[in-house]
Amino acid sequence: MEQALTGEQMVAFQEAFSLFDKNGDGCISLEELAAVTRSLGLDPTNQELNDMMREVDMDGNGTIDFQEFLSLIARKMQQDGDADEELKEAFEVLDKDRNGFISPVELRTVM
Repeated sequence: MEQALTGEQMVAFQEAFSLFDKNGDGCISLEELAAVTRSLGLDPTNQELNDMMREVDMDGNGTIDFQEFLSLIARKMQQDGDADEELKEAFEVLDKDRNGFISPVELRTVM
C-alpha cells in the first residue's frame, strides 16, 4: 500500500491521523474515534463505534495504529476505484453510439 502512495499523500494521511490521535500516543483509541466522528456531525451508537474499531483494528489491541489507518484508507480508495469503474461501464452500455454522451433516445431504450 505505502509504495502506491505519493509522498504528498503520505504527508496528508499522517496529518489526518495526527488529528484523530488527540493524545499523540501513535494510536487512535475508541474514545478518540468517538470524539472525531461526533465532531464531524455523526452520532454513532457505542455498538457502531465498536464495530468500526473491530473492522479496522487488525491486531485486536483496541486501538488503530498508523498502519491500520493506512489499510483503511487503501480499502476506501479501492472501493472508490471499483465504483468509478462500474459507473464507467454502465455509461458505456447506455452510450450506444460511443460519442461520449447519452442522448434522450439512448436513455429511453432502458426505461
